[in-house]
Amino acid sequence: MELFPAIDLLDGRAVRLYQGDYDRETIYNDDPVDQARRFAAEGARWIHVVDLDAARSGTPRNREVIAAIVAAVDVPIQTGGGVRDDAAAEALFEAGVARVVLGTAALEDPALVRRLAARRPVAVGLDARGREVAVRGWEQGSGRDLLDVAREFADVGVEALIVTEIGRDGTLTGPDLDGLGEVLDATELPVIASGGVGVLEDLRALSVLRSSGRSLAGAIVGRAIYEGAFTVSEAIAALGEP
Repeated sequence: MELFPAIDLLDGRAVRLYQGDYDRETIYNDDPVDQARRFAAEGARWIHVVDLDAARSGTPRNREVIAAIVAAVDVPIQTGGGVRDDAAAEALFEAGVARVVLGTAALEDPALVRRLAARRPVAVGLDARGREVAVRGWEQGSGRDLLDVAREFADVGVEALIVTEIGRDGTLTGPDLDGLGEVLDATELPVIASGGVGVLEDLRALSVLRSSGRSLAGAIVGRAIYEGAFTVSEAIAALGEP
């Protein structure tokens, strides 16, 4: 499994939200580029970056910061947040991003996912409260079922599904193993887990999770690393990466 240490950008700073609530942010680093360098120095093989401002508004306020992160480290950057048209996606690829994550657009404009996935590395972000997928920075419900949406992208060429249980995100209370197992059952696409990891045992539980003979492809971790529950290198070891 791959570890994806996370940098969530809000007003140009590295933050974490509690359960996706923009009014409950914790600032961890005023310099996201420095944070990316730290993750890379500690052995991260991917870094996951989210533009929270763009996720909520659709306006890419942190694009220059993302480009600076890409330029500062030698590991691939996976990024999303507010990517709702071809131009927004292409701007990120031109900045050097390795993989773009589509969330709201995947629900509202699935044709965009098909177009991009035909020529670019794309992942679909499925952020859910229970089984309902949320959109627009997690602030609105879509009325769509997580598993139904996951199945819809089976044959469009996306590289992965990133599945977040919003109620656990930033809480350190443990991942939704049952829900992730259901997603593994519903699709043959690689699944990256996000939300709730608080201790190394949570990562070990993710690494051994099996359903329909399949396992997870990766885990995104933010707050637990920032608050010192474990280091990036310890997380990599817990996930069993070489």
